[in-house]
Amino acid sequence: MELMLGTSTADALKATRVAIFGLGGVGSWCAESLVRSGVGKLLLVDSDQVCVTNVNRQLMATTETVGEVKVEVLAQRLRAINPDVELDVRPQIYDETTAASFGLETYDYVIDAIDSLACKAALIRHALSIPTVTLFASMGAALKMDPFQIQSSEFRKIEGDGLARALRQKFKKTGGYPQRKFICVWSPEHRENLGDAPQPDAGDTWSGLKARINGTIAHTTAIFGFALAGLVVQDVEKKAQGR
Repeated sequence: MELMLGTSTADALKATRVAIFGLGGVGSWCAESLVRSGVGKLLLVDSDQVCVTNVNRQLMATTETVGEVKVEVLAQRLRAINPDVELDVRPQIYDETTAASFGLETYDYVIDAIDSLACKAALIRHALSIPTVTLFASMGAALKMDPFQIQSSEFRKIEGDGLARALRQKFKKTGGYPQRKFICVWSPEHRENLGDAPQPDAGDTWSGLKARINGTIAHTTAIFGFALAGLVVQDVEKKAQGR
């Protein structure tokens, strides 16, 4: 990587601090890509345990890790990749009551890979209220199959993404748009679920209580995560080279 990007960018990446909220099918791959790119400090925030329905797409989800705390399993893997990476591991929920505890003002980048609409809106508003923070957000990665439709653009320019549409409505109902513009990874592809929603077996950590469960596939959720990591690395390179 240093051979391609140069020493100044490699040094800048080592000094970069990134907070990732949501370590599922998108956030987990983003975290791994950032660590493999030499980012020096990560905040990992996710309150969930690995469950059997995560195994098809989440980096740390295997039949052997079902029931374990997601961020702790992921942190173990990331430290195996780079023992020198500094990790702040938080098995917590981000919401308006916990927002201040994460110290976002000490980070250079915030990655929003949260599913919950209310928590997502709160994080975006919070991150964009801090002038020194750059936010990159994931829109809906479920029900996407075509990797070649995945793209990035400013939030207001997104068309055809259900999560972005719901987020716009949430902003309008709860005090308006955030203070600054922000870039999102998204896809206009639209598919419907063709199978029945899975039902939890006795003893599963998954409760099945979500209002709607959408199908997912590994290659698209991972590309969303890699794209978010790419946005960070490109921005660090741009700043390191004074562009």
